[in-house]
Amino acid sequence: MTFDPDRTAVVVVDMQNGFCHPDGSLYAPNSEAAIEPCAEAVAAAREAGAAVVFTRDVHPPEQFDDNHYYDEFDRWGEHVLEGSWDAELVEELDPREDELVVEKHTYDAFYRTELDGYLDAHGIDDLLICGTLANVCVLHTAGSAGLRDYRPVLLEDAVGCIEESHREYALEHADWLFGEVRPLADVAFAGDQ
Repeated sequence: MTFDPDRTAVVVVDMQNGFCHPDGSLYAPNSEAAIEPCAEAVAAAREAGAAVVFTRDVHPPEQFDDNHYYDEFDRWGEHVLEGSWDAELVEELDPREDELVVEKHTYDAFYRTELDGYLDAHGIDDLLICGTLANVCVLHTAGSAGLRDYRPVLLEDAVGCIEESHREYALEHADWLFGEVRPLADVAFAGDQ
């Protein structure tokens, strides 16, 4: 499967210390295992001249204080708090100055962020999505992309999870309902040798 680098972005979802580092508040070994394949996807995009976008899940400590129902801290405990080491991207995925880092406060990287405007302004139609967690932020971001008429392609071997069944569910659901699923090895950019 070949992509036009001028119309494609690799979107790296929430590869942060809190999820991917053994000292993180919501560490999962499968998220740590996704670091290397995510780095490969980023390197391929950079070499081809495609856009790279990183997302960071970040929560102000008081974010859910006045909410009626939605409260991630009730479900997950406090995590990736604003300004914390937990909220920083893992050191292996160091964004360049010209790469967008989207700070989001929910599972969906499009919700109340600059992501849609950035992609539209840069003429991007296809999104190669990797990161963590498969059935949470990856799935919600990919679904939101599909509803906005982007082509979401989940890189199946570059997606982290808490349990393998969660990853399987998310990939099957995405493939069935709104996107595509491919292994990293099956993805190339036009002009690649």
